Amino acid sequence: MTENLYELALEGELVAQCGGNLDSEAESCVSVAPLTGVADAFALGDTKPEGAGLQVRYTGTELDTFAVQWARSRGLTL
Repeated sequence: MTENLYELALEGELVAQCGGNLDSEAESCVSVAPLTGVADAFALGDTKPEGAGLQVRYTGTELDTFAVQWARSRGLTL
């Protein structure tokens, strides 16, 4: 992919995907939204106040590869 993912607009708003810290006031959430103009690319953001407005952007392949490798490194089964 030759497109700069940071130049693309979000398709809608970032939607929080939460998990962990469920009993805490500081819920651990990651926000995610697809990007427009390219198939299979996403923006991820941090919902905590310190990370407000910050994003990282990945192709679907990059994000999938990260998720699989992360799960393996933690001894999780997919």
